[in-house]
Amino acid sequence: MKKIFSITTCLVYLLLLSNTSCGQIENTPRIETPKEIKYETQLIVPDIEIAWGLTFLPNGDILYTEKKGELIVYSKDKKEKIKGLPKTYLRGQGGLMGIALHPKFEENNLLYFTMSTPNKDSNGGNTALYSGVLEDNNLKNVKKLYQAIPFTKKGVHFGSRIVFDKSGLLYFSIGDRGQRDVFPQDISKDNGKIYRLNDDGSIPNDNPFFNVESAKKAIYSYGHRNPQGMILHPNGEIWIHEHGPRGGDEINVIESGKNFGWPTITYGKNYTGTKITNETKRKGMEQPIYYWIPSIAPSGMAYLNNSNYVGWNESLLVGSLKFSYLERLEIKNKTIIKREKIADGIGRIRDVIIGPDGYIYISVSYEGIYKIVPKK
Repeated sequence: MKKIFSITTCLVYLLLLSNTSCGQIENTPRIETPKEIKYETQLIVPDIEIAWGLTFLPNGDILYTEKKGELIVYSKDKKEKIKGLPKTYLRGQGGLMGIALHPKFEENNLLYFTMSTPNKDSNGGNTALYSGVLEDNNLKNVKKLYQAIPFTKKGVHFGSRIVFDKSGLLYFSIGDRGQRDVFPQDISKDNGKIYRLNDDGSIPNDNPFFNVESAKKAIYSYGHRNPQGMILHPNGEIWIHEHGPRGGDEINVIESGKNFGWPTITYGKNYTGTKITNETKRKGMEQPIYYWIPSIAPSGMAYLNNSNYVGWNESLLVGSLKFSYLERLEIKNKTIIKREKIADGIGRIRDVIIGPDGYIYISVSYEGIYKIVPKK
């Protein structure tokens, strides 16, 4: 099945939301709709509710998480559920989320996933990181490597993505759980953080707060709102994006021990339109390399580092839940120089990855997994 997208114009309601010209913010160009569509989308895996996270197995099969709490492998037009998954705390934005293979998966069959996990008293949940060994569509030796606390019935800002760096250390994100004034700026508490662990769940002794007595020693950076995109950049850096409130979605380059400011500084407003703070900058707090006004509700993130698509190489790709397109951002010296809509109107994009064939794959809520293919 194929869909080819036509040219669209700037949406009037976007103007109403932002009180600015369409897609324009003070430090980047306006978003463009290409005059000529040079690609098509092919529905590869149909009939999926919310494929929150995607990855490819070494044999080419697609492994994906369903938010409702199912891990699925897609092979040769057939879907199979992976058995042995822990119980998921399905509430609001929470469910089964990020997924990643161990860098040496072909040797150890280890995979990692994040999910909102209930506590034993059934009075709430929070994000947890797990590992397990995948054998014959069964998940074995499942281990909970990190559990964020406290448990809460709030249904927002669980995070959560997973990335390994070039040295094999694991990074994952957890949002502020809807309590912005409690968690993000406090390193003695979970939530609103990026964490770094060894692959067995132990904490590296060179983590920035390892020797701080009161700190959560797994924290790598803090002051985050709700990171739902994370990649290992080819230069070795960890890049994330995170949801702002009304405006102020951000792209950040993560560094050890750095404070990214939420909610002390932000380019966003409350959903009612009132100010959160008068500050967008403060000494000791990091600036994003990019921020969106209005918010696009970013989810999923990939870096295109091949020549499969003419003119797209070395682009950052970000899905928009709010406006139903894939955003392509050209970057020069960590500055956005061009923005472009891809697959405009396709639906709520939850994740985007580059497959082993070098092509772009996106998951679209209540549609399925699409492959973006250049036109011949």
